[in-house]
Amino acid sequence: MKINVIVIPNAKDSEVIKIDETNYKVRVDAPALDGKANKRLIEILSEYFKVQKSLISIIKGLKGKNKIIEIDM
Repeated sequence: MKINVIVIPNAKDSEVIKIDETNYKVRVDAPALDGKANKRLIEILSEYFKVQKSLISIIKGLKGKNKIIEIDM
């Protein structure tokens, strides 16, 4: 499954907001430095979709706020 994610780093709390079936907005409580926000994003999505972190990968947008994520379910 592929989803589009808009990431908001440095948020007070972590939160997943579902816009529709393939579009999500994720507030991440980590800074966008040294991949910390990306790592935290994968942890948050892992909890939200109830899958292992190793099944989630960022396909596009490693250095931007708009990302395409692949989740093997």
